[in-house]
Amino acid sequence: MTLLDRLPPGSRICLIRLRSLGDCVLTTPALSLLKSHRPDLKISVIVEPRFAAVFDGNPCVDETREALTRSELMLNLHGGTRSMVLTALSRARFRAGFAHHRYSFLYSDKIPTAQEILGVDRPVHTAEHLASAMFWMGVPRREIPRASLYAAPPQSRAPYAVIHPFASAPEKAWPVERFVEVARSLSLEPVFLAGPSDDLTPFKEFHTSRESLATTKSLISGASLFIGNDSGPAHIAAAFGVPVVVLFGPSNPVTWAPWRTEAQVLTSPAMSGIAVRDVLDAVEALKVRV
Repeated sequence: MTLLDRLPPGSRICLIRLRSLGDCVLTTPALSLLKSHRPDLKISVIVEPRFAAVFDGNPCVDETREALTRSELMLNLHGGTRSMVLTALSRARFRAGFAHHRYSFLYSDKIPTAQEILGVDRPVHTAEHLASAMFWMGVPRREIPRASLYAAPPQSRAPYAVIHPFASAPEKAWPVERFVEVARSLSLEPVFLAGPSDDLTPFKEFHTSRESLATTKSLISGASLFIGNDSGPAHIAAAFGVPVVVLFGPSNPVTWAPWRTEAQVLTSPAMSGIAVRDVLDAVEALKVRV
């Protein structure tokens, strides 16, 4: 009997997915698989408030929370220290998470590796890793869908490209002057996207956006093209089916490449090894129609 078979009808699952932006986006295919198999389940997602808007409007999510709620199953897809404390305090009848998590002794049900579940001997994408937990719990194996995001319709404007020139670490960021050069060469109107603490000064000649996550989703959803470093906004673009050019340095594109959208992935051990011409050729290869 699978773990899901042991859950009574109408049970609540509390899923821990605290952060970050890309991880939250790539959790949504697993949620789609779970809800399509057991639509009766009530799903709460514990997530940091700054990322909660990832799940807004998602019919597979009944609520997002910052704190615990009573549940039949506590499913830890995060694995960090805080998530383990929440798991221990939950008093849920079932507590599940990947066996490789530190302090996994707290789990009543330990999930094997994605490779073991999927029957593969290769690195897996993050979407595959998270979806494999659903298969192990009892969801019938099928194709893992695209990430699911929901946004208000974007404002009407001429066709545009969203460019995200920032990253979580300096070694993951392409030189800003090269983004400027690419923007000047595009036939689409470039719109530079920034977070709360990002410096937009180098891009003052262009349209820029520093808005809420909800507004950012809307902006990206209406784009004809996305160009950026390996970061959360690239996964938002992929979720909306926007063609993307993503630049990778030290992170692994097998694990973090755009999921199920037209994409050109450029890689170099040092980001400076990617030339402006490489990016413009990648844009051309996507044959974006406007």
